Amino acid sequence: MHGTVAPGFEGVRDAFAATAAGEPGLQAQVAAYVGGERVVDLAVGLPAQTLMPVYSTGKGAVHLTVALLAQDGVLDLDRRVADDWPEFGTHGKDVLTVRDVLTHRAGLVGVPERFRLDELADDAVLAARLAPLAPAWPVGAGYGYHAFVVGALLGEAVRRQTGLSLRDVYERRIRAPRDLDLHLGLPEALDDRVVDAQPPLLTDAEQAQRAAAAPSRDSLISVAFNLDADPPTDIVTIGNAPQVRRLGQTSAGAVGNARGLAGLYAAAIGADGRGALLDDASVAAVAALATPGPDLVTGEVDHFGLGFERTQVPYPFLGASAFGHSGAAGAQGFADPENGVAFGYARRRFAAAGNLAPEVDALARALGAAAAR
Repeated sequence: MHGTVAPGFEGVRDAFAATAAGEPGLQAQVAAYVGGERVVDLAVGLPAQTLMPVYSTGKGAVHLTVALLAQDGVLDLDRRVADDWPEFGTHGKDVLTVRDVLTHRAGLVGVPERFRLDELADDAVLAARLAPLAPAWPVGAGYGYHAFVVGALLGEAVRRQTGLSLRDVYERRIRAPRDLDLHLGLPEALDDRVVDAQPPLLTDAEQAQRAAAAPSRDSLISVAFNLDADPPTDIVTIGNAPQVRRLGQTSAGAVGNARGLAGLYAAAIGADGRGALLDDASVAAVAALATPGPDLVTGEVDHFGLGFERTQVPYPFLGASAFGHSGAAGAQGFADPENGVAFGYARRRFAAAGNLAPEVDALARALGAAAAR
């Protein structure tokens, strides 16, 4: 393990060391900002500047961009999507707003025949394929995680209403000014800094258990996660695919590191000392519960604010206004405005537990305790 922690934050280093000791061969990074300073910058098994697929954790960049456009008055979240995108307004979807898409209420989680890898790589293709379809549940009847497609649908809705590219706004307003190592569209010049994601290490018994628990092909979770595709397009393959990285698939194709994830949320709430991108009203809006009840795809409860995941649900020791997003492999990024904390974690090999890598709990607890002191 190498890197630095500020005085008083040694507990985060100890928690990270315990994680590394318990998982030989771990390649991971953790970073955090508090009070205008990067107080944690640690890595094990690879350099802190190494980039890797961070999957859905990159949705945080999408949702911060949308929040900025709404805050600026450029984007009307309550405008009906079909008013600017007529192809979307079929099968009763003409009443759906941008806010509905943002909060995973569109019901367009995937296609029955599944997407090919080249289709998953291209947000424009995804948006065009999904727009005319009937929703997977009656309009207004619930919400469900649009795992691979929410960024495509949002990006097209934003472009149609504002004439702006979501990726371009992110690059111009957020990533470049803060020099964040979190990319929606990886420049070729950075290819030599990227490592591929690795599948989880599972015993035969664990593999058998996963196979036995696999959802049926017609289930919402199978459709939303593009399971049972032919040829197979598992999540590890998607993150490692060059075309996914280069095109900047906004739902699952982000490339970054812990510094970039922590920096994104530090920029959102001003924990990096450079001024907050979001005002107090916007922070309250993105963190407030927008989806009460169970997620129809994942089964999670009270899952989303305005696009962001409600991070206090899995980590109840955080403040009530905490917001962020997890990602496959176990990456995590969040802001805890009440405590002035911004956190980022990235790991190369998929955690056997899935998106919520168990070590994040210990790291976040140690960070919160140090920040409180």
